[in-house]
Amino acid sequence: MKAQILVAEALSLGFDGRTVVHGVNLGLEEGSVTTIIGPNGCGKSTLLKGMSRLLRPRHGRVLLEGRDLAEFPQRELAQRIAVLPQTPLAPSGLTVSELVTRGRHPRQRWYQQFSAGDEAAVASALAATDITALADSALDDLSGGQRQRAWISMALAQESDILLLDEPTTYLDLAHQVEVLELVRTLNRQLGRTVVMVLHDISLAARYSDRIIAMKDGALRAQGSPAEVVTEELLWDVFGLRALVTPEPSEGRPHVIPLGNESLPI
Repeated sequence: MKAQILVAEALSLGFDGRTVVHGVNLGLEEGSVTTIIGPNGCGKSTLLKGMSRLLRPRHGRVLLEGRDLAEFPQRELAQRIAVLPQTPLAPSGLTVSELVTRGRHPRQRWYQQFSAGDEAAVASALAATDITALADSALDDLSGGQRQRAWISMALAQESDILLLDEPTTYLDLAHQVEVLELVRTLNRQLGRTVVMVLHDISLAARYSDRIIAMKDGALRAQGSPAEVVTEELLWDVFGLRALVTPEPSEGRPHVIPLGNESLPI
């Protein structure tokens, strides 16, 4: 079993006077890809924000290698955890290279010029996401998949141990979704990054994840390997979805086939 790098203990999170995540206990394994699934509004993105200190706990705590996130200076925390929000925004006209360069900010000091080390990190991040040829292109001119690669490249340029990706395939067609998730798996396998994602497509989550966390109503309902979590019983319990779960042919991972309303009990 791998060591747990990021741990939530009795974690409760909320905003606007209400609690959204209730008493979650969770350990994220180092060097693994973990995906959080669940219906809209169940607290997936809120949990991700809490695990990165973008949202401070109402109760409980989050530990990074045994140290409370509250103890980390912001710059040091940004060097350990990179976050890609659901709908990232950039100024109009920004080039890919300029965007990725921003990922170096947590590594720099006010008195330090952009160094050869920074240039190397940016070049490495562009190469890792296979967009070196697009470095001088305007972000606005890219396809959806290329744009997501650029944002992931910026997160990589931080050289953080952990990548938290909130719905990185949102608004992408199926081909671009697979493109981004193949990239995520490559970054995990080749660069050793620990990745935590929020995804809506359960079959893709099962295909590209080592572990899956299922949430409902702000609480964890299941966690484990894709085969342990993605079951017909869980899909009904968490999503109210009647579905057939069958092994997909290439790796035998769970594949979800929705059955539709005609299969619902009368």
